[in-house]
Amino acid sequence: MTTVPPVIVFDVNETLSDMSPLAQRFRDIGAPVGLAALWFATLLRDGFALTASGDHASFSVIGADALRRLLADVKLDRSADAAVDHVMTGLTSLGVHPDVPAGIRALSAAGLRLTTLSNGSARIADALLSAAGIRNEFEALLSVDDAPAWKPARASYDYAAAALGTDPAGMLLVAVHPWDIHGAARAGLRTAWVNRTGERYPGYFEAPEFTVAALTELPAALATA
Repeated sequence: MTTVPPVIVFDVNETLSDMSPLAQRFRDIGAPVGLAALWFATLLRDGFALTASGDHASFSVIGADALRRLLADVKLDRSADAAVDHVMTGLTSLGVHPDVPAGIRALSAAGLRLTTLSNGSARIADALLSAAGIRNEFEALLSVDDAPAWKPARASYDYAAAALGTDPAGMLLVAVHPWDIHGAARAGLRTAWVNRTGERYPGYFEAPEFTVAALTELPAALATA
């Protein structure tokens, strides 16, 4: 892996974490399960909008407020406050995708430096990776809470590079989100797209250097780079 950047940076939400159980949280409170995807898309949209306008708010603050608005016209089986709390606390009990532990351990065994860079909190990432038994494989858990902007703004990736004592060219971002791949590539990072669902990559975003169907495929893909 001599040509591979020594620092591998992982997105967390949906890339490492399996967020599908959140749909059950919506069912629990009497809301349509389809609201789970709409809520997450709304959360990202509003976080991106704040970043584009030069403002900043945390994932949890935006998430709770967006959720409260989406649930305003839903007949819930509990108070709005309790419903919001039930969904938001679900983020702390998510697990990783099945391919994640073996993939992470293989990359760590190859001598690569592993870190996360999440639009969510480092606390959530720590709980997720600790529960999966792979927290010690990561050198650092970084969050945009400590950066000037959310991903995919260049400032977020520059923050990660500075925190790790490297430069963007020495980093490879791994994500399931094409918008994250595009932002990282524009900031000078190399990129790897994890496409677990067989989706078509958007032609308007800069293409990833590597594409794998599971994280366990990434070590071999990098080895042939």
